[in-house]
Amino acid sequence: MPIESAVSRLAGGSLLADQAYQELKSAVLAGRLCPGDALSVPALATQLGISRSPVREAVQRLIHDGLATHEPHRGAVVARVDVADVRQLYVLREVMEGLAARLATERLDAARVAELRALLEEHERVVATGDDEESHTRMDMAYHRLIREVAGNDHLTAALDTIQGKAHLALHSLWRSPEAQRLAVAEHRRIFEAMTSGDPQAAEEAAREHVRRLRIRLSQTVPQRVPAEGPAPDAVARAPRAGSAG
Repeated sequence: MPIESAVSRLAGGSLLADQAYQELKSAVLAGRLCPGDALSVPALATQLGISRSPVREAVQRLIHDGLATHEPHRGAVVARVDVADVRQLYVLREVMEGLAARLATERLDAARVAELRALLEEHERVVATGDDEESHTRMDMAYHRLIREVAGNDHLTAALDTIQGKAHLALHSLWRSPEAQRLAVAEHRRIFEAMTSGDPQAAEEAAREHVRRLRIRLSQTVPQRVPAEGPAPDAVARAPRAGSAG
């Protein structure tokens, strides 16, 4: 997708580097910028309507997050996700999301229950009405992020934010499936019910089961990219762009 269609002009104001980072990160996670796409600072600065300096800082933050890499003779590009790396990420994510749910259950109060319920119900509405996959991706990440915030462990939150961001690079094909979206939000509901029952162990297992099932669905939906068994190819093939057929 051309940069002109992938990112939007910023409104201006302060903290331009933060605004640029959020816009570019959203474009990468939504599949508007795909693995291997060049992150040209001059081109992005023109499209965002800001100077090059904050864009350069934003691109460096994407590299730090593992969402972009620097390639010889090309400069910064959106990261290509390695199959073996995806497997390793999901092993870590399963354990860490389970821990986050356990800790969050132990710290849950009425206000946080209301926040989680509101976010979950909005996500269920988004999936039921068939809104675009970008909305689903945003709600999915927000739900997990809120659980981490409730868990109250900054180191766990930082680690999971990075892991989830990289893992989502492999999910664009999966999120085009309405059934996969319905299954994901149903599993979110089970995590919520376990947490609000006050059972930390049940919450941990529900969160771990969600990540396990997500990995299985990903393997079944895009086997040429993330096979469940067998030796991994050198790298994940370039993902189809969001909204494409297939």
